[in-house]
Amino acid sequence: MIRPVLTELALFLTPFVLYAAYLVATRNGLVDPQAWRLPVLGWLTLAALVLLIASFVVMAQFSGAPPNSTYVPAHMEDGRFVPGTTR
Repeated sequence: MIRPVLTELALFLTPFVLYAAYLVATRNGLVDPQAWRLPVLGWLTLAALVLLIASFVVMAQFSGAPPNSTYVPAHMEDGRFVPGTTR
């Protein structure tokens, strides 16, 4: 459960980190409040939300069980535990 949360958090923070790297590279002052004005933060947040929503769509589209598959729940077979699968 922690991996998807960290993945989404990393995707959300990516535009902010890239902008901070840009500020460092151009020597515009990383901690200067003028570099982090509200319109800039708005655009960065919008870019982060677009990345986040796109990743949700990609995960929903390309992960999980294949179409028309049947779930076989976990069960005991010959005294052995068999985990649930899709077929």
